[in-house]
Amino acid sequence: MQNKIWLSSPHLSGSELSFIEDAFRKNWVTSIGENIDEFELSIAKYLENNTEICALNSATSAIHLALVLLGITKDDEVITSTFSFIASANPIVYQGARPVFVDSEKDTWNMCPIALQEAIEDRIKKGTKPKAIIIVHLYGMPAKMDEIISISEKYEIPLIEDAAEALGSKYKGKACGTFGRFGVLSFNGNKIITTSGGGALVCHSKEDKDKAVFLSTQARDNAPHYQHSQIGYNYRMSNISAGVGRGQMEVLNDRVDARRKMHDFYVGLFQDIEGVEVLSEINSDFYSNHWLSAILVDENITGKTREDLRLALLEDNIESRPLWKPMHLQPVFADVPYYGKTIAENLFEKGLCLPSGSNLQEEDKIRIQKIVQEVFSN
Repeated sequence: MQNKIWLSSPHLSGSELSFIEDAFRKNWVTSIGENIDEFELSIAKYLENNTEICALNSATSAIHLALVLLGITKDDEVITSTFSFIASANPIVYQGARPVFVDSEKDTWNMCPIALQEAIEDRIKKGTKPKAIIIVHLYGMPAKMDEIISISEKYEIPLIEDAAEALGSKYKGKACGTFGRFGVLSFNGNKIITTSGGGALVCHSKEDKDKAVFLSTQARDNAPHYQHSQIGYNYRMSNISAGVGRGQMEVLNDRVDARRKMHDFYVGLFQDIEGVEVLSEINSDFYSNHWLSAILVDENITGKTREDLRLALLEDNIESRPLWKPMHLQPVFADVPYYGKTIAENLFEKGLCLPSGSNLQEEDKIRIQKIVQEVFSN
């Protein structure tokens, strides 16, 4: 059996250990310490745009806290993308609120502004104005933020920007994760950089950050004893994990460059294979980190399906994965309102994510290329 080629494996720089060892030497192995402070500062410096960062144990926690800070409660409605990982929707349910799913658009695969406006107007007509919008930047590709923000402002609905997959991506030169009232980042093991597990809430005021830190550390009041006036959560990142993050931030630009080069590899690989489309920027306004390189396979043209390719890769111990199954097709959300057409469904049926790690070697590319050429030459 050949060595496994992973879809997106962690890629450490080597300097992470020095920050972890420093935490051990100073005995700061809890949810406070220099690593957390410096990690948050490095992210804020990288993102710019007057950001304040709260480091947390997951991006899911960050979405949940954003909803709490916006006052989302039982029976409120929150609009989000149907074409996403379930973590974009689950925190809505945590709050007792109801998700409303919106279809994708063909260019970027992200939330369709037309369907978004349709959803808002119909929910208002039905008597419930949505309390928030969660926009997702899929696979690192920025959404059409001008249109999304215009709609958000028109209806005065705050925007939460799920940039879990988009650290390093930009729209019109501005960092993804900094457009909304709150932004969300992920440092899961498969992301562009990792803290082994973790995430961050991107805020635009010290007040919001301080509130997020308070809520993420069990909402303990300022008292010599343990006193709590509201419900809190155990969501804060550990100083050890933040040490990994500090080492990763030193090489973030290199990781983005490497992922973008993997995307370029696939563009070249498929350029002469009619019926296969690689997700790419539609114009210079969009700058994707290409966290995952993804393709659509048109069976009517190629005579092959995405599943034919996936299984051929799997046989050679190469991991690939279908695109996200839309949330409105998930059994757990069977009764949730949905607006749009069938774009997300078509993407799921035809789409495949290919190995995209920043640590892939030339021999890995050769193996991938060999399988792709075999599949589409038959």
